[in-house]
This record gives sequence, C-alpha cells and structure tokens, in this order.
Amino acid sequence: MRSANAEQEALMLFDHLVVGSTDLGAARAHVEDALGVCMQPGGAHAVFQTHNALMGLQDGLYLEAIAPNPAVSAPIRPRWYDLDRYVGDAALSNWACAVQDMDAALADMPDGAGAPVPVSRDALSWRMAVSADGTTPFDNLWPALIEWPEGVHPAANLKPTGVRLRRFTLVHPDGEALAAALARHLSDDRVAVEVGPVALHAAFDTPNGPRSL
Repeated sequence: MRSANAEQEALMLFDHLVVGSTDLGAARAHVEDALGVCMQPGGAHAVFQTHNALMGLQDGLYLEAIAPNPAVSAPIRPRWYDLDRYVGDAALSNWACAVQDMDAALADMPDGAGAPVPVSRDALSWRMAVSADGTTPFDNLWPALIEWPEGVHPAANLKPTGVRLRRFTLVHPDGEALAAALARHLSDDRVAVEVGPVALHAAFDTPNGPRSL
C-alpha cells in the first residue's frame, strides 16, 4: 500500500491547454479567432527549439499556442508535444498537469509518460516530463507532466481575459482505460472522457459568450 505522502506526490492538477501547429502565427490566430480574445507573446524554449504565445484563463489555468521555432536550428532530441510529426491545421492538441514531485509522480504513471527534462523560457525555469519520442500515452491524450518551482506559475503574470474553461473532453477508442488511469491521479470535474476516435474538445465561457476549441 502506498503511503499518504506517495499518494500526494502522484496527484496531478490541471495546469494548461496546448494548441499545436507547424507555425506559431497560425496557432495564435486559431485561438484568437475561436475565442475572440487576444493572446500575449510568450518566448522561446531552447531545449526543444519551440516558441509560444499565452492566454490567461480563470481559475489559475492558461492556454498555450506552440510551434517549432524557425529562427533556430532543429533540436538534438524530438520536440515535446509530438510537434515534429504535427500535420494539418492548428488545433487543440495536448494538455499539461502540474505535479508536486516529478520523480515520485512518474513512478506511478503509465509507461511512456516520459522522464524529467529541465526547461527554461527567459527567466522562468521548470521541469517537464518528456518521452524519448516526444509523445505521451493514449495517443498524446495523457497530460504532459510539469513541475513548477514552489510559488512560481506563469498564469500569475498573464493579463486577465475573462475566459473560463467550462469543459475539457478527451475522446479515445480505449476511453474506459484512459478514464480509469486518470481517476487515480486527477480529480477535476471539468475533465471528461468519452469513447470514440482520438480527439480533444474544450468548451469555454468568454466575454463573447460560449466558445470552443
């Protein structure tokens, strides 16, 4: 039986949503057109050679648009969020959950959840769990795990937008197994799992009324 400390270390908290693309401008435009709210400039990630834009959401969450950075050379390892194999239009493609202790949490995650990688953007540093091929379990529907330094979170520095996530739905052919695995680590009424072809859907309340990605 796991100790109470081990249980706590394995818990995940919903952290942010990810819109992927081969081009950051396209990812940012997709978010802004869908939600009717502007994103803020983010920055560049040296390890994975990506760059991003950000949008603050209510309840301490945020939304990230991300793409490979064409201004720098390719990374020496596969990019996170499976961006090296991204094809098609910009779309909601991934999500991330925060953990208190990355090493302890990974010991209890599904195979393929990744290994800790130090990452930085400007003055902000954190650790991210990234697999050798840049994917996460359940066809990238398993959340990427992130460990922020104590007392540090990018959402605190983002402009209020009045956008609130109402529902986040994961759809997978083996949805029952995904739901069971998530239930061991995450308790969040906004997250739902359905059975069907792989897909992600997010419903929001915005200053412009209900919107979705």
